Amino acid sequence: MTDLILALDVLDRHRATRTAEECAPFIDAVKVGYPLVLSAGLEIVRDLAGTGLPLIADFKVADIPNTNRLICEQVFSAGFDAVIVHGFVGADAARTCVEVAHNRGGACYVVAEMSHPGATEFFHGGTAERLAALAVACRADGIIAPATRPERIARLREIVGSLAIYSPGVGAQGGDLDAVARLVDGVIVGRSIYEAQDPAAEAARMARIRR
Repeated sequence: MTDLILALDVLDRHRATRTAEECAPFIDAVKVGYPLVLSAGLEIVRDLAGTGLPLIADFKVADIPNTNRLICEQVFSAGFDAVIVHGFVGADAARTCVEVAHNRGGACYVVAEMSHPGATEFFHGGTAERLAALAVACRADGIIAPATRPERIARLREIVGSLAIYSPGVGAQGGDLDAVARLVDGVIVGRSIYEAQDPAAEAARMARIRR
């Protein structure tokens, strides 16, 4: 079974809550990023809690260890279950995020490689591999790897072993749902679901990867 994770990058609080509730029977978690939080505030967590699904804070935290600690404390105090962080700022900064997450009973995922075309400028040439190894060394719960480049997922799997791999880039960015689902623990889908005429129906269609 592969998880289907809804990336809820809408700006309207009511639309976000309605979409999450409608899609809830067909998904395994909701990922919330800066667009929604900056629009609706951290209080959106309380609105989404009614789905009963894990909530992932996709803040791609990337600062010095103390600032990372302050950010992650706010994330888990607000009610999130997991946080996504960057590792390129160094092992000490990433490890701080992992420690806060685990102390709060949550999870921490490190970005190894992003899904957009420009990611190849800096995440290639061995960088993604080093970030994946950093995630293992820091005892992170998993990594983020691109659905738009399945061959990269396969390479990073060799490094992280049984750690979770969550993969964005299916649908609007061109990643193939079924091909990627065979390689990862969770597929992250945003626009293809929440911009659909019937988001719940689209989530139900994609939920085939959960079987």
